[in-house]
Amino acid sequence: MSRLCGSIEPCVIDDDMLQKAVEEQGPKDEAGRIAKAEGIDFKDVLCLRLDFRNILKIDNLWQFMNLTKLQLDNNIIEKIEGLDPLVNLVWLDLSFNNIETIEGLDSLVKLEDLSLYNNRISQIENMAAVKNLQVLSLGNNNIPSLDCLVYLRSFKELRTLSLAGNPISDHEDYKMFVAAHLPDLVYLDFRLLDENTKEIAAEKYQDSIDDLKRNEKAIQIKLEEELKKKKELDAHKVAFVEYMNSSFLFESMFAEDAEGGRLAFMPGVAEMMEAYKSNCTDICQSIFEYGINHYEKREAEIAIFNECLQEAIDENQQLGVQKIREIEEKTNELFSEVQNISDSEILASKIEQYNSDVAQLKETLLTLEIQLVDQLEDIIKEFERNISDMVGTFIEIVQGYMVQIRELENNYNEKLLEIAIHTLEKIGKGIFDEDIPDDVRMLFVDKDTIVNAVGASHDLHLLKIDNREDEMFTKINSWASNLIQKVQRNEAARNRKRVTEIVAYIEHLIDDLDDLELPEQMQ
Repeated sequence: MSRLCGSIEPCVIDDDMLQKAVEEQGPKDEAGRIAKAEGIDFKDVLCLRLDFRNILKIDNLWQFMNLTKLQLDNNIIEKIEGLDPLVNLVWLDLSFNNIETIEGLDSLVKLEDLSLYNNRISQIENMAAVKNLQVLSLGNNNIPSLDCLVYLRSFKELRTLSLAGNPISDHEDYKMFVAAHLPDLVYLDFRLLDENTKEIAAEKYQDSIDDLKRNEKAIQIKLEEELKKKKELDAHKVAFVEYMNSSFLFESMFAEDAEGGRLAFMPGVAEMMEAYKSNCTDICQSIFEYGINHYEKREAEIAIFNECLQEAIDENQQLGVQKIREIEEKTNELFSEVQNISDSEILASKIEQYNSDVAQLKETLLTLEIQLVDQLEDIIKEFERNISDMVGTFIEIVQGYMVQIRELENNYNEKLLEIAIHTLEKIGKGIFDEDIPDDVRMLFVDKDTIVNAVGASHDLHLLKIDNREDEMFTKINSWASNLIQKVQRNEAARNRKRVTEIVAYIEHLIDDLDDLELPEQMQ
């Protein structure tokens, strides 16, 4: 049962409750008064207590994105929700509530300590994201079976577990089962699991543990294979040739081709289709290999461009640094001489010269920046031309390969039509004795029907080829456009930042001179 404090009416987490809680738990005395007057930014709050407030629903915590500790115990919460923004949460207490299902933890990847003590939970689940979990309190719930604990084997950092008060804790093998299946656990129900107990438990459950390990190993191998395939697919996608190293395109032509499937029952079509598939796959493989090679060339071009860009920036900055060092030497010299110069005319002359030098420095630095902008503009334009040429070459080469695939399709269609007409003639003469399904035989009622069926199949195949070609070209054109836009945005941002730095530095030099304590006669 959850504990209620004060009114039995359920409460919601609103701004007033949050503001009050933050002020109560914030700085005290004078510091607290100042914080209250100026207002506490919820983004700065690291710990928050919302216990004993009759809260029914977790909500409105989105402003506490830097929160590391959240206390929501002793409320009437029924569902774990509203925690997605709290990505930095390390410690979470939801004990003494009315929660039935573990859920809503997917974004809490930093969570280390979770208390769900005294709720209504019957299944350990939906915790895959909290792999850093070290402490888990599930005591006084409704967990019925020891087998539920196998789920916790994937939590390699788990060291402390509380399960007392669940039906499983009454099982005679409870402690041994936990010790055997969670060998890295240090504390169970707040008592140390000694090594002797672990050894006895491991021996007792050796067979089932060995089976579990084999299954876990198989699952791990499968996951690694899937991850490897995903990485490969991602690499193929950035080269715009995903699935082209297989018969995927050919299979996609026939996947939705009901007419083509029926026509495949005609004599000789299966063999013809197999040859078509082999030749089409070979051409797709050529596209794939070309695409991967072209991607590497694009990446090399980008690397060369970035190197040239950075080299130009570095050379320009070195010239600027040299000029700045010169002015700093003059600044130090002037500041060290000021107090020793008694002649106001000489001092005024030196200050005037210094101001002139500062003005000249500003002009020099801005001129250098203008020169750099022009230089980088030339580099960027050449890069744009190179990328445009590479994209054009990619499209031209791939178009050539796709023409070959269309020729294969046209040849297949012509031969398929010949076979279909010949079959129609044999059926008309009553000399066709092949065993074919009834739905296929229905295509041969007349010439128009069979010609339309072959044509529909052909049109669908050409559409699939066209769509795949358009997809590749759209993606590479979009990539090139986005790349150039990004380069231009970055250069514009760099230029604005550099001009701002120059102006700020000049103002700094002028302010230093204004703050300089001059002899009385110069005041």
